[in-house]
Amino acid sequence: MAADVFCPRLGWLLPGLVMRNVHLEGKVPCVDVIDRKGEVVICAEIPGVEKRDLDVSVMDTSVTIEGTTSHEEKDDYYRSEIAKGSFSRTVVLPENVDAAKARADFKDGVLELIVPKVEVSKRHSIKLE
Repeated sequence: MAADVFCPRLGWLLPGLVMRNVHLEGKVPCVDVIDRKGEVVICAEIPGVEKRDLDVSVMDTSVTIEGTTSHEEKDDYYRSEIAKGSFSRTVVLPENVDAAKARADFKDGVLELIVPKVEVSKRHSIKLE
């Protein structure tokens, strides 16, 4: 029984999660996966994360985005709702990609990853001798 889950602490809608199996350490970035001719584009919202605290890895069929967020706790907090800690999100891609040729840009809290698709071999007729 899949349902959309709204996490009030994080303020994000997490589609397709089963309520009883939800476990989040920090925050889970929202992603768009765009299937373009010749490439797959992944855009992820990751506000409050520094470039140095972000790790992106690409496999033939998936992308994993990992990172950490933190802020200094110098004062006594009356309320603390800003998520801190580590997060990880793996997204399955619609087609096989060439991970070695991936390009990434991280600006203003948005990660854009562009990965070329692997060309599918076409059927060829073989002449019999």
